[in-house]
Amino acid sequence: MASEDFSFADHSHRRFNPLTGSWALCSPHRAKRPWLGQVEEVAGEHPPPYDPKCFLCPGNTRATGAQNSNYSSAHVFPNDYAALHAEQPECTADALARVAGSNASDELFRVESTRGRCKVLCFTPRHDLTLPELSIDDICSVVRAWQDVYAELSADPAIRYVQLFENKGAMMGCSNPHPHGQVWALSDIPTEPAKEIASLKAFRRKHADADPDACLLCSYVRAEEANATSESTNRVILQNDSFVALVPFWAVWPLEAMIVAKAHVSSIAELDGTQARHLAEAIQGLTIRYDNVFQCSFPYSMGLHQAPTAADPDAGCCHLHLHFYPPLLRSATVRKFLVGFEMMAEPQRDLTAEQAAGWLRAQSPVHYKQARMGPA
Repeated sequence: MASEDFSFADHSHRRFNPLTGSWALCSPHRAKRPWLGQVEEVAGEHPPPYDPKCFLCPGNTRATGAQNSNYSSAHVFPNDYAALHAEQPECTADALARVAGSNASDELFRVESTRGRCKVLCFTPRHDLTLPELSIDDICSVVRAWQDVYAELSADPAIRYVQLFENKGAMMGCSNPHPHGQVWALSDIPTEPAKEIASLKAFRRKHADADPDACLLCSYVRAEEANATSESTNRVILQNDSFVALVPFWAVWPLEAMIVAKAHVSSIAELDGTQARHLAEAIQGLTIRYDNVFQCSFPYSMGLHQAPTAADPDAGCCHLHLHFYPPLLRSATVRKFLVGFEMMAEPQRDLTAEQAAGWLRAQSPVHYKQARMGPA
């Protein structure tokens, strides 16, 4: 078949992710196949504003017996069931031998003792409102809490990386429906940020002669802004003066998206008041469109990738961005599973990034619940 007959909307192809050095297989024709697989239940969408049984609502007692304050905005407190602890013993060679065998080599059996601190960040005292349903001022309160906790934990010399994230919805493993995120601060840089930092460093080294401050994501944002002038290459969902929300060219999840700072900002702590508000606007705009796609509380895992702690020599090459990985595929009840080929070979998707971006752009910027209720 001649090359001019190739169609990105119909023919299989692989796309390269320059942030992680990985590939994803795109098979857009598979979206036409009938679905006879698992169908999820849609979670109830009418929780009360306050739940006396919720461990995260203001004033309530948590499972450990600790009591929440009567907070009125975004609220951070230590995780009662932290995955990491600030103090623990080193893993010695003798300890490793007990699980890896006495003849274990460092090349084949490696263990590192990991320390850290974990916190919970309640986005709002309201039990019934998720990020897309909050006001811009309320989301700004969340952004400020992110800034404060990042700055606090980064000042700890034992911490090398602060991972801020949210799992929204039971489908993504969220154990409590009260709108909240988590903060895991680690003594090491985790695998996914480490891969991105390595790629950002390599890009800067490669282009250092022409631009000593060259940045992969700065260049990518400029390219996608130029691409947005044509419908066939437009992957931008929305943008403002400081941030752009887009479906990355190399997306894996059906409606995966990123929010990327337009200026070279290494961490959320560097945002001024205007930029912080613009980030809140971008988060609200994207998450409203997610909810509107299938008119449901759209599940996802979201996380901020940014610089390691201030003392890290690689901090300057990092570029603040947020990843959104939503699992829904065709409706509120059909999800994408990363299994089989995805687990054994490489990620695969049935929708092009351009199709997904067009789908999200077409959604109303007004939340579907608000649209139903009409003007106050």
